[in-house]
Amino acid sequence: MPKNPFSRNRPHPAAKAANNALFDKDGNPKPSIARAIERALDVQRPLVLANLRRVRRSNPKASPAELAILLERDYLRATTLTGAAVGATAAVPAVGTIASLGLSAAATVGFLETTALYAESIAELHGIRTDNPERSRAMVMAILMGEEGTALITSTLGASAGSGATQHWGNLMGKAAPASVVGGLAATIRRQFLRRMLARQGGMMLGRALPFGVGAVVGGTGNHVMGKAVIKATRLAFGPLPQTIPGELANTLDRPEGRERN
Repeated sequence: MPKNPFSRNRPHPAAKAANNALFDKDGNPKPSIARAIERALDVQRPLVLANLRRVRRSNPKASPAELAILLERDYLRATTLTGAAVGATAAVPAVGTIASLGLSAAATVGFLETTALYAESIAELHGIRTDNPERSRAMVMAILMGEEGTALITSTLGASAGSGATQHWGNLMGKAAPASVVGGLAATIRRQFLRRMLARQGGMMLGRALPFGVGAVVGGTGNHVMGKAVIKATRLAFGPLPQTIPGELANTLDRPEGRERN
């Protein structure tokens, strides 16, 4: 009897292509993918400051909490629209499934860049300078990992920080944690993040490549859900915002753009 081409045991070609695009034969993230992700998370501080100036320009009297709401709104809008736009390409006859997967991988990188910009902008509002790439990248990865990232950081920093000190771990990670501790923690977060994020995004990539316009719904909805989770994790990581913009940040934002002191 001939095999049923729609058998559940038969791997979907698009799913196989998505998996092969991300992982090698041993199940490890491909080096090129890992480098692309890390580059996406390396948002330079001048870009973060420009983002804060942008929202503050039209709301010069806004408090940090009010600016954070604007940043959340813009972040969620950007990630949702990007996911839907890439998913919609699957409905175009000239764009095949494999090509759609390539566009979806680019959307994943875009999602990470947007997330890093948002999370680091919130960190700056808390008085955390984002000019240390290792600390900033580790914070963003942990936020993207959600509860798992929080547990990993608090278990590592908790012993030296004291009981309750890691409730809002972003402040400790960004300011007080020794460089030697951050280095080891960042390496651990990187390993776990790459595996879990790529496994999650692999499914998202396939979803965005679905035909007949379904991909637009999956892409937009999926990014919206992930964006909401990032916002929640960011709030938990840093806690309540200060009443006023921290002095160093306020002085920096008041200087002409392009004249920041790193």
